Amino acid sequence: MDTPLRTVRTNIVQSIRAFRVQDLQAAARDLGQHFLYANLANAQSKQDVLDMIAAQFTFPAHFGKNFDALYDCMTDPLHKSGPQPGFIVVLEQIPAHAKFDKEAREQLLDIFRDAADYWGDRKIPFRCFYSFL
Repeated sequence: MDTPLRTVRTNIVQSIRAFRVQDLQAAARDLGQHFLYANLANAQSKQDVLDMIAAQFTFPAHFGKNFDALYDCMTDPLHKSGPQPGFIVVLEQIPAHAKFDKEAREQLLDIFRDAADYWGDRKIPFRCFYSFL
């Protein structure tokens, strides 16, 4: 199967660069994987980022709205719900300003790196692509 992901490691977090969201969504469909997308352009704070991810990924109402809870929602409950085919995640337009500074951006991406490692340990593809605003 020819896919735009043929040269992308199966468990990675990387800049979206030359990839287009529509192509990544189509690749997820073709591979039978989950496609999770969040556009964070309107986020002004860490809480906004977490709220937008929770809403756009349709997290459960009990989502704790902190980085630990984000990691938990991206890993354990999904694993316990049965076999997973893989994930393609897009975090588009992560904010870059005083209320969501470089440290906050790195913490956010670290959560997704940790999730990629979690799924990699279970031999499940987890690719996360991001862009900054």
